[in-house]
Amino acid sequence: MNQRKIVQSPLAPPALGPYSQAVVSGGFLYISGQLGIDATTGSLVESSKEEQFEQIFKNVGFILQEAGCGFDDVVKCTGFLICMDDFPVFNAVYSRHFGSPYPARSVFQVSALPKKGALAELEVIAKMTDNLSF
Repeated sequence: MNQRKIVQSPLAPPALGPYSQAVVSGGFLYISGQLGIDATTGSLVESSKEEQFEQIFKNVGFILQEAGCGFDDVVKCTGFLICMDDFPVFNAVYSRHFGSPYPARSVFQVSALPKKGALAELEVIAKMTDNLSF
């Protein structure tokens, strides 16, 4: 039987559509794409690219924590950037949250994201610890 558990952190912004923040299935945590939205205000962090990117990683961290995981448990990241010129800033923020050995990663340029003004989005897959997985 394919069991799954929905993970929802009150510290991360709610989903913008009909999807879950994250789902646990088969021993893995699948986190939906996170934007640089501050859950306390419901607005994008727009003070700088770096701060918006940092908020993305904070949101991912809140969801990882809710599931009993951390950044060290992440095995795959997929990043989406509106402009590849922002890659060095995104990479710098990414490097503050992930250490060696790094998870697998892909980064793509996209024409738009689901919230006007969003510069990037990040989705991750993390390995659950044995006592928390199904």
